[in-house]
Amino acid sequence: MYAIVEEGGKQYKFEEGRYVDIELLDVEADKKVTFDKVVMLVNGKKSTVGAPYVKNAVVEGKVVKHDKSKKVLVYKQRPKKGYRVKQGHRQGFTRVMITKINTKAGKAPEAEGEV
Repeated sequence: MYAIVEEGGKQYKFEEGRYVDIELLDVEADKKVTFDKVVMLVNGKKSTVGAPYVKNAVVEGKVVKHDKSKKVLVYKQRPKKGYRVKQGHRQGFTRVMITKINTKAGKAPEAEGEV
């Protein structure tokens, strides 16, 4: 079973027992975090699509660490002018361990776009 969740303006695929690197969150390490903007749930051949979000669906996780990604170099140059600028950037991210994909109702979640 996996869920597609919207977080930080992007959509991520969350599976139980897996790590996911997402946009930097303002949560301390080793704290629990919940994601309630579940766009889609897939359980085998049964999938549920929200409009825009799946009702009664929550994904729970634990913040493992905050870190920075590999450095990206930005190099600017103007031909024949002697202008050169080299700049680096490291984007911050949060690593989250997905612990549980929860549908608050006991059985399949309810949504308008059930497939």
